[in-house]
Amino acid sequence: MKLTAKEIAALVGGDLSGDGNVSVSGAAPLENATSKDVSFLNDLKHLKSLSTTQAGVLLLKKGTAYSKTAVFVDNPQLAFAKILALIAKEREEAPSGIHPTAVISPKAKLGAGVSVGAHSVIEAGASIGDRTQISAQCYVGARAVIGHDCKFYPQVVVREDCRAGNRVILHSGAVIGSDGFGYATEGGVHHKIPQIGNVILEDDVEIGANAAIDRATLGATVVGKGTKVDNLVQIAHNVTTGQGCILVSQAGVAGSSTLGDYVTLAGQVGVVGHVKIGDRAIAAAQSGIPNDVAEGAIVFGSPARPIAEERRIQVIIGKLPKIYEEFRKIKKILNFDGKKPS
Repeated sequence: MKLTAKEIAALVGGDLSGDGNVSVSGAAPLENATSKDVSFLNDLKHLKSLSTTQAGVLLLKKGTAYSKTAVFVDNPQLAFAKILALIAKEREEAPSGIHPTAVISPKAKLGAGVSVGAHSVIEAGASIGDRTQISAQCYVGARAVIGHDCKFYPQVVVREDCRAGNRVILHSGAVIGSDGFGYATEGGVHHKIPQIGNVILEDDVEIGANAAIDRATLGATVVGKGTKVDNLVQIAHNVTTGQGCILVSQAGVAGSSTLGDYVTLAGQVGVVGHVKIGDRAIAAAQSGIPNDVAEGAIVFGSPARPIAEERRIQVIIGKLPKIYEEFRKIKKILNFDGKKPS
């Protein structure tokens, strides 16, 4: 990559200040950047770093005071992401077509420009859209439907009858369509309930490494458009998420729960089955959600409560040793030993 400050301003739709001919060839964090790097400052708490950075071009929020070459935008982090996308594209290996060791059913349908890596398997009835890249050692099951411009990293599994929309990204080890965890117990024996539904990943979904999305018992488990799922997340059978949700690492959603649009589950959040979480609700890290959550609510704790209430509880818990010592002193003053009077 080689860009001038003027070209960067045009690319990100920002306002240029300083020398438009300054050229950069890389990107780096603010503190490590050299004169050949573009960098950004998103959090104004770190303004003092501006006086020491060596970055050739800076992406800054509009209204920030800075005397060297910079591009001012509404969202510096988003603008920086556009630069990183150029670098990532340059580093990508060109699609290599169909590897000779790939096993592809003659009854599978591959669109134009599809690539399939070494030792991958595409089963009968599967359909893969134009320009989708299937890396090495992937498995696409019978009758699965994959959209166009998708990217599956090595060792992804998409089981039978599951569907992925356009521009879906699946990272290594992701399993789409594993059996839902359903058993009927009688006489101390757990009898497996067949899971005959599927999983639907809508357009622009991204699933992290070693995440598992279970197929529905009946119907579909649905991950909504633009939702991003981190590594090691579990989404159980018949769960539905709205669009634009964020599920952070080690979160787990139990069966038949429903997430609205733009819900955020932070790391290690657990959601019990059959609950509803409203649009734009946020669950802070390690929260346990046993009940419905209202639209726009921010909850924390286990069981999850409104975050302001839970923070007060945590403060009180932190004071319990001191409270207990005061209580012991009061008991001693009152000569109270806790025994009932005879």
